[in-house]
Amino acid sequence: MATSSARCTAPPPDLHHAVARLRAARLALRTKPFIARGSRAERCTGCRVIASHCLCALRPVLPTHAGVCLIMADIEPLKPSNTGWLIADVVPDTAAFGWTRTAVDPGLLAMLADPQWQPYLVFPGEFVEAARVVTEVRPVDGKRPLFVLLDATWPEARKMFRKSPYLDHLPVLSLQPEQLSNYRLRRSTRDDHLCTSEVAALCFELAEEVQVAAVIDAYLGVFTEHYLNAKHHLPVDLENAVHQRLSNSLTAREGSQASSL
Repeated sequence: MATSSARCTAPPPDLHHAVARLRAARLALRTKPFIARGSRAERCTGCRVIASHCLCALRPVLPTHAGVCLIMADIEPLKPSNTGWLIADVVPDTAAFGWTRTAVDPGLLAMLADPQWQPYLVFPGEFVEAARVVTEVRPVDGKRPLFVLLDATWPEARKMFRKSPYLDHLPVLSLQPEQLSNYRLRRSTRDDHLCTSEVAALCFELAEEVQVAAVIDAYLGVFTEHYLNAKHHLPVDLENAVHQRLSNSLTAREGSQASSL
């Protein structure tokens, strides 16, 4: 049985994706240090897990047709348990913007207006007028799907939805998940509230990028295992079912790409 006890394999903090850069920007603006739970332990700068349980060597990066735009509540980029970071790990075409009630990032507006993208605001249809709601991702000539995700707690996400008029023109993609959330790093009052990376996986599935969806979902499982085992001072079995699922999903993705050549 292979177990994880090696030193952190992360490179120096190179701000390797949009969420990492947003996190650095948020930290630079803070007048007081952000104190996360378990902050006494040294965390890897590449995966935010306690360094003894680093999973940077397992990070998958996949080219995708669809992209992701994360609009993140104030401290979400700072939380080690945030799963928007995992999406940015896997999907290179992930953008991340901080949300405030009084201002909007010009880069966000530019992205939503970029003709290469067909944005979908992902939000429960029960809270939206029916005319805006769609349940499918249909191909649009010359455009790639862009999934706009409100990365926040549920109360924060509802506030962000109500108070962001620049999103009012977007179609609202309403997901119909059949499974309950498997996310175990934060408590939720409802089992049908999915974490951000689970939502992203469902979006990619609707966009017919099924292997990408499987990798995102499996990577969440690996992250959760490393995170919780570090918290409880348990070793990680690198050959268990959770890690094998990620390996299998990557193999399936590679096979799919090879067969399409």
